[in-house]
Amino acid sequence: MSTNSQARQRINSLVDENSFVELGALVTARATDFNLKLNETPSDGVITGYGVVNGSLVYVYSQDAAVLGGSVGEMHAKKIANLYDLAMKTGSPVIGLIDSTGVRLQESTDALNAFGQIYAKMADASGVIPQITAIFGSCGGGLAIMPSLADFTFMEEKNAKLFVNAPNALAGNYTAKCDTASADFIAKESGLVDFVGTEEDIFAGIRELVAMLPSNNEVDDSMTDCEDDLNRVCADLANCVEDTSIALSQIADDNFFFEVKENYAKDMVTGFIRLNGATVGCVANRTKVYDEEGKEVAKFDAVLSVNGAKKAADFVNFCDAFSIPVLTLTNVTGFESTVESEREIAKAVAKLTYAFANATTPKVNVVIGKAFGSAYVAMNSKAVGCDITIAWPDAQIGTMDAKLAAKVMYDGESEEVISKESKAYAELQNNVVSAAKRGYVDQIVDAADTRKYLIGAFEMLFTKSEERPAKKHGTV
Repeated sequence: MSTNSQARQRINSLVDENSFVELGALVTARATDFNLKLNETPSDGVITGYGVVNGSLVYVYSQDAAVLGGSVGEMHAKKIANLYDLAMKTGSPVIGLIDSTGVRLQESTDALNAFGQIYAKMADASGVIPQITAIFGSCGGGLAIMPSLADFTFMEEKNAKLFVNAPNALAGNYTAKCDTASADFIAKESGLVDFVGTEEDIFAGIRELVAMLPSNNEVDDSMTDCEDDLNRVCADLANCVEDTSIALSQIADDNFFFEVKENYAKDMVTGFIRLNGATVGCVANRTKVYDEEGKEVAKFDAVLSVNGAKKAADFVNFCDAFSIPVLTLTNVTGFESTVESEREIAKAVAKLTYAFANATTPKVNVVIGKAFGSAYVAMNSKAVGCDITIAWPDAQIGTMDAKLAAKVMYDGESEEVISKESKAYAELQNNVVSAAKRGYVDQIVDAADTRKYLIGAFEMLFTKSEERPAKKHGTV
């Protein structure tokens, strides 16, 4: 049995040095149909075991494409299922390194049942232990369901392929026309992938993510010592209203922000920061994207989009399952307004609203710009259960833009009247002080002081306990 297979090398690149312990090394395929017995199947095409990442226990499986293409058969799946059983017993993450041609055709229904066993284990583990997958080669057909069942998925930028139907199998399409299996397409168009990069980038990213996350839903072992100044002033924060990924990095301990789904629905930012050493999940509206040189590379309206709402809802659900506090930076004026978005926008925003309302983890909202209408209500407002709402002094909170409101209320009046009433509406209704007087805002703080107020709010909410009505589960 090779000790230098690519599958094994990937495990060694991921876990702490000399920490991996293999399980089931002698397992081979039992099936003999279609001359399968003539092929040696060391480890049945998947290496399984446990190790540590930054000192934390993790379970890892790595598919070996050199053995029957890394295809999934009866014993291959049994090894992965056994790994999940151990992970659930010990409350530790599972990391899957995928490189496989898919179902093992020689084993037919046994292989199909094997897929189902893995699906069932992943479903049971969802919300109990973090599940991470990384795709390095092919991941097609039924195998594509596995990274979709996981919490976070990484994808190698050049050789990885993720698909249910191959590009050439899609009517009117072919790979050269649109490679729907490529990392670029999956990351930007489907949103199934959280991170794209080289193999080295992926291993580094997984290690950073594991350090950010608790081992399971019953412990909080992700805390670290904070050497950053808890009262640090973020002098340039007010200038980051447009690109909130930059704002979050300024607020964070050591200015480190781990963004997830960076290339998908860029009008909505999701990811993790630390505040005083504690992991916090972040959701933020974004109207511009700047590159590392400070050049504007993308621009969006301050509205909720279908994909942005879905992206945020999924992220909030994950955070709530693992009791990770949620921070939102709100700057939204309404909903995306196109014929295409109209098909799904109501349902997508409903899912976002439900995610925030249903979450019992600590929730803090910072209104950094405009917060208008039902779009604001859906973005973790006090009305749907936010614990603490903070606003910057120049924030605006109301039903809609003051001038538009004046036009509606004084339809048919002169421009002079509309201008006058617009100014009055802005002062009386959209002024953040008005919202604070009504109890919809708890604190008005200077942008530069946001970090210390957030640290204080989340420390105050550390012991939060909240129940929901007894039910099997929601249906949204």
